[in-house]
Amino acid sequence: MGKSFKIALITIFMGWSLQAYAGLPTIDSQGKALPSLAPMLKKINPAVVNISTFSTKAINNPLMNDPFFKHFFNQPDTRQQQRPKKQKQSAGSGVIVNAGKGTVITNYHVIKGADEVQVSLVDGRTYLAEVTGSDPDLDIAILSIDANKLTDIKIGDSSALQVGDFVVAIGNPFGLGQTATTGIVSALERTGLGIEGYENFIQTDASINPGNSGGALVNLKGELIGINTAIIAPAGGNVGIGFAIPVDMAAASMEQIIQHGEVRRGQIGVSIQDITPDLRKAFNLKNGQRGVLISGVAKNSSAEKVGLLPGDVIIAVNKNNTESAGQLRSQIGIKRIGDSVKITIMRDGKKKKLDVMVGKPHQGSASISGSHPLLEGATFEDNAKGDGLIITNLAPNSTAAFSGLRKGDIIVGTNRMRVNSIKELEKALQRDKNKVLLHINRNGGSFYLVIR
Repeated sequence: MGKSFKIALITIFMGWSLQAYAGLPTIDSQGKALPSLAPMLKKINPAVVNISTFSTKAINNPLMNDPFFKHFFNQPDTRQQQRPKKQKQSAGSGVIVNAGKGTVITNYHVIKGADEVQVSLVDGRTYLAEVTGSDPDLDIAILSIDANKLTDIKIGDSSALQVGDFVVAIGNPFGLGQTATTGIVSALERTGLGIEGYENFIQTDASINPGNSGGALVNLKGELIGINTAIIAPAGGNVGIGFAIPVDMAAASMEQIIQHGEVRRGQIGVSIQDITPDLRKAFNLKNGQRGVLISGVAKNSSAEKVGLLPGDVIIAVNKNNTESAGQLRSQIGIKRIGDSVKITIMRDGKKKKLDVMVGKPHQGSASISGSHPLLEGATFEDNAKGDGLIITNLAPNSTAAFSGLRKGDIIVGTNRMRVNSIKELEKALQRDKNKVLLHINRNGGSFYLVIR
């Protein structure tokens, strides 16, 4: 590497750093300015907290319930009372997003099953936290602490992120204490990982490890743009592929939790599936056309009222491109019931824009086409007359149509789990990506079907 190239590289890096955050430079021993993230981190580090959870379990001495032991030691013949013991359950991270109200956002899996949640600040203070509410489908939980002199973090715009943007992950990896790591956004809109119900992850190579869950992913302005959530870790540690929930999704969930105590998601009433090369040819779509194919429209749904039709291809929601069924679920899932969304479709080679209202979940059917490749093309609906889910539609020439399934079949079990809702079906399908074991009721009879 030549001397001139080194100088140019340092100049570019310094220029980028100074533009990214005012006041970044420090000086070296020769008095020259050097780029540093320290001023930005000093400002926002107090907004990132460590979270410890505890559960209380009843324990007893088995000897004290042994009749021989009681007789030998002349103990009364009564069963020993179990005594509670507080056990540490997990450790993670969180982010203060409202200092005045003590609002902390973290991952649901960090506090799941906890009887007690403790929040520790970087200045050494520790507080018991109240769980305001949670959104397990998005893996978000909102906590509240009664404390003063807190520091919060400004919420940024995750929709403005681009692959290559520099980011910093802050959290509590392996319980070591607050740690900052740097990297870039390596991919956007990651779906189909089977981690959560609504997936639209930011992927980053900034080191994220166990304990970072619930921590902050920030841009170089110190704005929160994601909640660190998961890693791909074949060796148990970071391998450069981590995932964060976009802050736009997390903030939408948080607003509903604070207002209603829960998240109320709706639907527009369409069954959908990803576009395969075969479907692209069958529907005369251009080579490389991306989007989500509508395979069915529920009766009396918002989609039917505005004229959406089977065969339409959804390519955008509110000007944001739509490229997969999982992404569409997330785009609709962050909206409130009653919100209007502008959907762009392709029909007969022409673009068309429609305003569709997000309705209540029970208004129409639902599709899990994007959740498992072996059930592509099948549409399911709750069975109003009993247990299970009814197959209300099978897309022609789809994987599900060739598997032996029929319209009207009632799925009462999947992968040896009882299923009575779309959510339960999706959870059961995550057990095995290579095959599906279905327990089916058909015409008064019952049988099992294995799809490979």
